[in-house]
Order: sequence, then C-alpha cells, then structure tokens
Amino acid sequence: MNESYRCWAEIDRRALRHNAKVVRDRIGAAELLAVVKANAYGHGLVGVAETLGKDAQLFGVANLEEAIQLRAALPHPIMILGPALPQEIATIAEGGFIPTISSFEEAGEFNRVAREGPISINFKIDTGMGRMGVPESEALDVFQKFPALLNIKIHSISTHLPVSNEDANYTREQLQRFGKIVKQLRAAVPGDFKAHVLQSAGTLAFSDPLFDIVRAGIMLYGISPLPEFQKLFKPVMIWKTRIALVRDMPKGSSISYGRTFITPRKMRIATLSAGYADGYPWDLSNRDAAVLVRGQRCALLGRVTMDLIMIDVSKIDNLQVGDEAVLMGRDGNEEISCAELAGRAGTITWEIITQVGSRVRRVFV
Repeated sequence: MNESYRCWAEIDRRALRHNAKVVRDRIGAAELLAVVKANAYGHGLVGVAETLGKDAQLFGVANLEEAIQLRAALPHPIMILGPALPQEIATIAEGGFIPTISSFEEAGEFNRVAREGPISINFKIDTGMGRMGVPESEALDVFQKFPALLNIKIHSISTHLPVSNEDANYTREQLQRFGKIVKQLRAAVPGDFKAHVLQSAGTLAFSDPLFDIVRAGIMLYGISPLPEFQKLFKPVMIWKTRIALVRDMPKGSSISYGRTFITPRKMRIATLSAGYADGYPWDLSNRDAAVLVRGQRCALLGRVTMDLIMIDVSKIDNLQVGDEAVLMGRDGNEEISCAELAGRAGTITWEIITQVGSRVRRVFV
C-alpha cells in the first residue's frame, strides 16, 4: 500500500468473483449482464469489469461516456441502460453499443444513422417504473413497426421492477404482465431477441421465470438489497483513511461547525483525512456513527466537514499520525457495513457507495 494515500478504497477482486459465482449459480443458463454504471457503483469501472470479464456475457452502463470508457478496456457487448441524447446517437451507433430505446421515433433515429450494418437495440417497456420505456398498452403496436426499420435489430426487450424489495405482490403481478407481453411480441415479430427484467432484488426473490438475461447490480458488490440474503455475499469495498492529527482536548472544548459536540471530559481526539468531499455523508453528523481504529469503534464527533472528520480515540493506546482508520468495512472482529452507514445517514446503500468521491483512490487487491 502506498503510504501517500490519505483516503482510499480497497476493492477485493476475490470477493467480486465470489459474488459473481453466487449470481451465476442462481441464474443457471441465463446470461449475466453485469451492471457497472456509476463507476461500478463507486468501485472503479475498468477494474471491476476486468475482474468480471470471465463471468459476465455483457455489461450495462448508464450512458455513452461510460460505454466509451469501458470499450477501451474490454471487447464485451455493452448495453447503455439510460436514454441517448440526440447528439449521442451517431456515436452510439458507430461504437456498436446497444442503446435502450423508449419509442419508435428513437429507433427511427438510430435506423437513420446506421452505416455499418444493423444496430442492435434494447426495447424498453414501461410496466410500472414510470422512468423509461414504451407504455405496456402500446408496446405491441410499436413493436410491430420495427420490421420496417431495416437497419435495426432487436437485441432484447426489457422492463424494470420498481418495488421488488418492497412489494412482493405487485412485483409478481408485474412479472406476469411482462411475461404475457414477451409472448405477444415474439408471436407478432418472430426473432431470436432476448428478454430481461430481473435485477439484484428480483434475482434473489423472484427467480421464476428468469427470462434470458439477468441484470446483476448491487449484489455483485457484496451488498444485498434484501437483508435476508446478505450472508450469501462478501462486501467488495473496504473504505479507509488515515489519522492526520491526534490531540488531547480539555473538557468543554467544542468540536466542528455549529459546536454541536462539546467534550464532556478530557478526551483524546483524532482528526481523519476524509470528509463529505470524499463521499463520507454529512448526514452522519451527530447520528452515533463510528469509525474503526485497530478493530475498535471510535465515535464520530460533531459535524462532518468537507475534508476532515473527528473521532474519539481516548481508549486507543499509542496512536500515531498516519495510522489507518476504516470508514466502512471490517477490521478485526468489528465491521461497519454499508447498510449501517446508510441507516444512520437516512439514505440507501446505493447512494453510500456511488457517492465515494473521485479523489478516493481505488486500490484493487
């Protein structure tokens, strides 16, 4: 480890592969679409994709910029899961990426710019997410128009589950509706296109039917969207920082902005090289959050600042400037999980890991 890192995230390749095997074992013959959008959920886009290159049949990104970055590293098919901006359509076509389209008009634009043969597209159907896709009541009518677009090839049809980790009854009914639509589309326009709907929560809780592709996201990173399945996975990221200062503070000293913490006694306080600019949530301020130092929980004191946070290290002997501290992950017998941070910050695990900042070095181990 380079001692110059002030704040870094260790990414465990072995844990990544373990989690991919858990998914692989659950989905059988279905293809694995590894979702690596948002810098692989904060874990490092290229490094994660390279690690999963033998496990995934294709990768999913949010936009063209991510697709270009990933294409420079891997030859796998890349699906762009978000909508394309008009000025991006030609570049997406030239790059051989698989765009996700939500209307016949979008498909027509890709058909118009095709130069090197048919463009494969992912046809999105809105069955309840309300974010992208052709409304399900219109899906058949729109889909039947596609054979007229000679430069378009249907790679897959898909939808998205909005409450797969919250409302089992709605999700089961939604999956039934999508299954019926898939049958209708295949009967109306015969072809070898695939269907996909299940993401992490869907794969864990609703794996019948699987359809042809599974979009594995947060579970690849060792975080289960359903707590009862957490034991199957290994967290991939350990987020660390260093102690920058150690000071003995007298009783009555105020700590951080707003003076929201006043030392109730003489305390030894360490200042750490991490703050909300590194992605450590400001909303952890005064929420009984902790940091691990030598396997012991040390309370976060006062408000999180942009570049620094303060913790109580009164019970740690012989502490030195430069020593490591764990913001998220395991140290000895103690662990601060992503779920714990999210719960204390009043947010979701997805936000915690995707907000880990760009100045936090990703170190693959």
